[in-house]
Formats: sequence, structure tokens, C-alpha cells
Amino acid sequence: MSRVTGTKWFRWALAAGVAVVVVVFGGLFVIHLVQGKSAAPLTLPTVTTTPTVAGSSGDTSSTGSSSGPVEIDGTWKASSGSVAGYRVKETLFGQSNTATGRTSAVTGSFTIAGATVSTGTFSVDLTKVTSDRSQRDGQFQGRIMDTASFPTAKFALTQPIQLSSVPANGVPVTAQATGDLTLHGVTKSVTFPLSAQRNGSVIQVLGTIPITFADWNISNPSGGPATTADNGSLEFQINFAHA
Repeated sequence: MSRVTGTKWFRWALAAGVAVVVVVFGGLFVIHLVQGKSAAPLTLPTVTTTPTVAGSSGDTSSTGSSSGPVEIDGTWKASSGSVAGYRVKETLFGQSNTATGRTSAVTGSFTIAGATVSTGTFSVDLTKVTSDRSQRDGQFQGRIMDTASFPTAKFALTQPIQLSSVPANGVPVTAQATGDLTLHGVTKSVTFPLSAQRNGSVIQVLGTIPITFADWNISNPSGGPATTADNGSLEFQINFAHA
């Protein structure tokens, strides 16, 4: 091979290598843009207590919450700052991602006496669930969940919850919850762990319910270049205020 021919071959090989790198990394970048960034798992906020100021109504944010006495017994209703949604593993062109959708359209209530929760319900307006991708939302609202026919997800406690202790300010307690979950027109009994804490005058409840799509007659969300697992989860963090 002549020197000229060898030089041309080297330049061609170098250009081809650069092109491959550009295509691969460019493709991964495009895939990342299509997938978007999934929301972090829901958690209970960190509570930092401050002394109660006389005449103050107290601060119920995640920091600077009043640790003064609060009447626990009675009925509590879902209030502002509540959120619920889904979390599903998906793969697009070989790249793994977690698809998430959220909404603040959450209602519910529970009744507690001492450390026993006797009743509890919550509902999620699925027509208000959104993610970071309109294409995904269209699939969720349409062929997957058919929210026009089944607009809400509902949970109703069927067994009392016995807490280990009355929720103290900023101190999470854990328990098992058993009840009926209605989703996509199907009602099934579910049992799952939940955590609760008092944040000033608010009781915050966190939970995740595993969902196997076939159990609720939900079509597998896979479509086009994206494939998903046959299961996901319904997650929620609900703020309850004394009624």
C-alpha cells in the first residue's frame, strides 16, 4: 500500500470512528430527552421543630414546625400539599428509565382514637395525572387507564390500623394497612406498609401500593419503541388536617 493510499485509509477510518461515536452518543442524548427525568420517590418531609410562640397558629411546613400540643383524636381530612401518582420501569432503545406521573388532586380522610385508626379512605383523580411527556400522558389517559371511563383510584381501609404510638412531631411511625383498592373498574384487597408523622398541626401519611397490571385488567403500557414491566406502583404522600 502506498503512503498516499495509507494516509487516505487512515483518514477514512478516523472519520468513520468519529461518526460512530457521534451517532451512539447523539442517540443516547436523544433517548434521554425522549425519556425525560423521573421524579424522585415520595418521602416524608424532614421536620425541624421550633418553640411555640404564644398567639401563633404554628408553621406546618417541612421546617420550623410548631411542636406544641395537638388534639389527635377525631377525624382528619386531606389538605393542600398532598400528592399521588404512579411509578413504572420502562426501557426505550435498550436504555432503562423510570416513568412517573403525579397529581395533587387527592381527597380523603381518616378517624383516629388513641393509637388506633378505625377508618380511612383516599381518592386520586386520575384525569389530572401528568408526567414530563405529553405523549406518555396521552397513552396513560387513553388506552392504558381509560380515565374517561374510570376517572378515579380509590382506597378504603377494611381493617383498623394499630399504630405503635400516637404520631409525635417529626417522629415517623410505621404500620401495615389493609383495604380495598379500586382501580380501572376492579376492586381488590391490598396490604401495604405506610409511614406517618405529625408535622405541626398536620399528619403526613406516606405509602406505596404495588400494582400488577393484569390484576386490574390494565393493558401493559408497552408501546412503540418503549417496553415496560408488567407491574408498577401507586405512591402517595397525603397531608391531613384535623376536621
